[in-house]
Amino acid sequence: MNLMYRSTRDSSNRVTASQAILQGLSSDGGLFVPETIPVLQKTMEELSKLDYSETAFEVMKLFLTDYTEEELRDCITKAYDTKFDTPEIAPLKKVGQVYYLELFHGATIAFKDMALSILPHLLTKSAKKNNVKEEIVILTATSGDTGKAALAGFADVEGTSIIVFYPKAGVSSVQEKQMVTQQGTNTNVIGIHGNFDDAQTGVKKMFNNTELADRLKKSGYLFSSANSINIGRLVPQIVYYVYSYTTLYREGQIAKGEKINFTVPTGNFGNILAAYYAKHLGVPIDKLICASNENKVLYDFFESGRYDKNREFILTESPSMDILVSSNLERLIYHVAECDSNKTVELMNALSTHGAYEITDRMKSNLEGFIGGWASEQETRETIDKVYRESGYVIDTHTAVAVSVYDNYTAKTGDAVKTVIVSTASPYKFGKSVLEALHIPEVPEDDYDQALLLQKVSNTAIPGAVEEIRTARVLHSKVCETEKMQAIVEEIFKII
Repeated sequence: MNLMYRSTRDSSNRVTASQAILQGLSSDGGLFVPETIPVLQKTMEELSKLDYSETAFEVMKLFLTDYTEEELRDCITKAYDTKFDTPEIAPLKKVGQVYYLELFHGATIAFKDMALSILPHLLTKSAKKNNVKEEIVILTATSGDTGKAALAGFADVEGTSIIVFYPKAGVSSVQEKQMVTQQGTNTNVIGIHGNFDDAQTGVKKMFNNTELADRLKKSGYLFSSANSINIGRLVPQIVYYVYSYTTLYREGQIAKGEKINFTVPTGNFGNILAAYYAKHLGVPIDKLICASNENKVLYDFFESGRYDKNREFILTESPSMDILVSSNLERLIYHVAECDSNKTVELMNALSTHGAYEITDRMKSNLEGFIGGWASEQETRETIDKVYRESGYVIDTHTAVAVSVYDNYTAKTGDAVKTVIVSTASPYKFGKSVLEALHIPEVPEDDYDQALLLQKVSNTAIPGAVEEIRTARVLHSKVCETEKMQAIVEEIFKII
């Protein structure tokens, strides 16, 4: 039987996995979630004998049930290949008493590669399965990493075009260069005068604009998304939580059935939500520690049960987490509301109208296992320095937020459960911030000079993604106001 997907805002709106991936966002504005969370068909011992690609198949076949085995294996083979600079794909490194799950060995040196390497293949197969004749337009907002990973994944993929909107003043220099130098006849990159939430809101408005969708269809196009609102982004992320657990088991670091914690630097909530699904799949997970930077809207939510975006938006040195509206939290809200789509609609309307909502006591009790924490900019810098001084290991600003939150959590609780820190980006992606945190005198302004210096400090090779942009030509220079985002899309596709 096929596992079906429902909208968080209308449980009667049911689609197959391939239809959910194709649509990205439900027509009622909700996000697609699986009707039931399946369970793993192999034991941890059996899974521990598998490599990353084989693990991916065992996990993804449970969620993407209307794909044939041949189709799914083809997607996985094309995704997890030599574009990753390590055969493990997602290696686990023990540093001190914790384990770092390195998710930055892909083409764009950030964790988004883990899902966006496979999404284009899942999407094009979805189009064929559902007899879609229109060209698929991938419409995406990014806080820094999704944009480049999506652009790289969809560049020159037949039957698709991609438009990425990013906050012009809200990404690192390397992140921006990676995007604006992207090649591909079907790629479009636009900076906006605003923050990530503005970009995300603008994209969601276009998805929910039925009149625009009709005009788009008449012109031969169909919207879809590469953001983590697309279930095709979320399902591949579940894989690395399963894989990291089975790696620990295979290496004798944990006993059979032993529970572990994950600490996840969190912005749009997709990454940690994938861990929640992994837990319900049957992975022995105790705590999911949700780490925020100074934009600590999620920390406040887990502390109080109240989500309130009515606050100052702070630009930090961990820009991929500079988010006040965490879209994927809606999926968790639906689950903890025991799949009550009416309750989800009520809360999402309150967020849209008043910028805040509060969950019930029963919903709060269903959040058991989640722990919130946050780190200041100063704590983040101090953590980068501390980890390096103690171990010689260099971490980026986002990973440092997670380590700082974890250190504060263990100091407060004494929890000695083995913990995996989810390392979401290479330090080379945020070289200037990392070098300054390490108190390196006279950090150069040039990105590549920073990379050369970081290479000496960390004793690691400069990633190919950094080498690539050294001499790459800027190909995208459009910038617009947030209210002009739709007009830009209409102009690019000549929609009348």
